[in-house]
Amino acid sequence: MNTPVLEARGIRKAYGNVTALSGADLTVRAGEVTALVGDNGAGKSTLVKILSGAEVPDGGSIALEGRQVTLPSPTTAQGLGIATVFQDLALAPELSAAANLYLGRELLRGGLLGKLGFLDRALMRRRAAERFASLGITLRSATAPVGSLSGGQRQSVAIARAAQWAGKVVFLDEPTAALGVVQTERVLRLVRQIADDGLGVVLITHNMAHVVEVADTVSVLRLGQRVAEFGPGEASVERLVVAMTSGTASSEPLTTTIPSKLEDRS
Repeated sequence: MNTPVLEARGIRKAYGNVTALSGADLTVRAGEVTALVGDNGAGKSTLVKILSGAEVPDGGSIALEGRQVTLPSPTTAQGLGIATVFQDLALAPELSAAANLYLGRELLRGGLLGKLGFLDRALMRRRAAERFASLGITLRSATAPVGSLSGGQRQSVAIARAAQWAGKVVFLDEPTAALGVVQTERVLRLVRQIADDGLGVVLITHNMAHVVEVADTVSVLRLGQRVAEFGPGEASVERLVVAMTSGTASSEPLTTTIPSKLEDRS
């Protein structure tokens, strides 16, 4: 099995008298989807914030490609190749999909115009179109404000932007929440695609069926600790529920297993 691109060990975090994490672990490998699951209050959000640089842990260690790192801010995490797509997406609704893809990383025109700060909008539109096409993303309009797109299309733009600049790891917080069946399927295929392109993807979701469908490995948090970890072919909805509620992995026979990737559907 390949060396983890991101590995957290013994992460601890308390807010006053409330312990959010009491020694949580997480292992993420390049080219794989790692699902992070747990009931409300299990510590998922806190762990993601710490690994995204939004929170500073009280203890534990974080390694990126085997090298110990500290993540004091989201800017530091992003600089190291870690991107996060939270539920609010953080898109600029009045800008186009291409403009959102390059938001904060705009391309300048060549020569004197570039030195004066003129943007190369045509180049950004062309490269954005190529990127969306490579990920299988179809948008209603390439120039329309993203605020006018469907929920699934907005989610796809946010994921594409994260994958464009991440380099190593992308965290996706409930990417299919409030989406319809067709939009959900497209987003799950996109999640699988960016993992197949070589990134480590961490999927945070309450939907166990989606976990079983798309994840390669699953880490289960309960009361601030990882209580179970399932590899390919080991997880089922039943086992995940048992681990989430009791803190132990079920020994019941598997009825639904994790495939290596989404099966083609016509």
